[in-house]
Amino acid sequence: LRTPWAGSEGGGGQPHTLIRLKPFLYSFPVCVTVIYISLMIFGLLGNILTILVVWLRPHMRSSTYLYLSSMAVSDLLILLLLPLDLYKLWRPRPWPLGDLACKLTMFLSECCTFCTILHITLLSLERYLAVCWPITAKTVVTRHRTRVIIGCLWLGAAVSAAPVLVMVGVEDVGGEELGLNQGRGMGWRSGKERAGGEADRRECRCMDYAISSGLLSAMMILSNLYFLVPLCILGLVYSLIGRTLWLRPKSSRRDQSHRNTVKMLGVIVLAFVLCWLPFHVGRTIFSLSLDAHVYFLYYLSQYFNLVSSILFYLSAAINPLLYNLMSARYRLAVRSLKFPFPHHGHKSLVTFGFVWNDYTTDSFIN
Repeated sequence: LRTPWAGSEGGGGQPHTLIRLKPFLYSFPVCVTVIYISLMIFGLLGNILTILVVWLRPHMRSSTYLYLSSMAVSDLLILLLLPLDLYKLWRPRPWPLGDLACKLTMFLSECCTFCTILHITLLSLERYLAVCWPITAKTVVTRHRTRVIIGCLWLGAAVSAAPVLVMVGVEDVGGEELGLNQGRGMGWRSGKERAGGEADRRECRCMDYAISSGLLSAMMILSNLYFLVPLCILGLVYSLIGRTLWLRPKSSRRDQSHRNTVKMLGVIVLAFVLCWLPFHVGRTIFSLSLDAHVYFLYYLSQYFNLVSSILFYLSAAINPLLYNLMSARYRLAVRSLKFPFPHHGHKSLVTFGFVWNDYTTDSFIN
């Protein structure tokens, strides 16, 4: 699953006899499958809705929501790759889609991972400017600049993830054919045979070259930096925002709106940390197990993988729910897709007894 770019036996670093032992995750394939499918359906609907809300409702195209809609695209791509993880859960090998598809799917997953982190970081910095330097923010934070920054975020994420294209590929590995029986009990089954009667053991995995050359370790360091550095920035930014709002009078309508915004973004950041921390811990343990050839660490990483793989996709699926729970403006915009704005007088949305006007202040005011 979300093991870092590696095959089922640990990317060549572990002896092939290890793959004869069932990984912990394979004891619960049905349960994991149900959770994955539920997250995929929920996440696809929620992120598609977020994209539609922002791009079909001009009043929602603030700098904040432009970031959120772009992040929804990233989360959507992550969720679209989920079926491949499900396939590898039930049948880790042979890989059926060829070398190019292996490289592109791994690259896209890593690129979207980096991209989501960058979106959350830049969105928080934008909120810092709006709260702590409001006059500067009015001139610096514009829709055009926001779109340019978003484009740069995607480009930076793609460049950062580019080494994955040479790290992973389809290799013929030794050991028994892997797959879960669809009958009584769980166990290994024979795979498809190629010409000559040999079992097809092609696997989409981190290649031996990447491990021996140190490329995997370098990519692991980059991945952890992509998590730890933004985490430090977020901690500093929200501390400064909290201090600024605490020292200001609480009667200001705009400051109250900023407080609502910060609360919502704080919840998004908290969900991000809780969902992604096990993911990076598991990656680190896995990398250490390859370097030290410690089997205990390898299997410990599989336990982390069980939790982190679910949390990884939960992170991609949960953001639209957070928007809906914490932003009245988002809820009303969603309802407006069904009950459009009247086109006479000033625009207003009448829904469930609540009137939303152009001049109404909400938690996202940009």
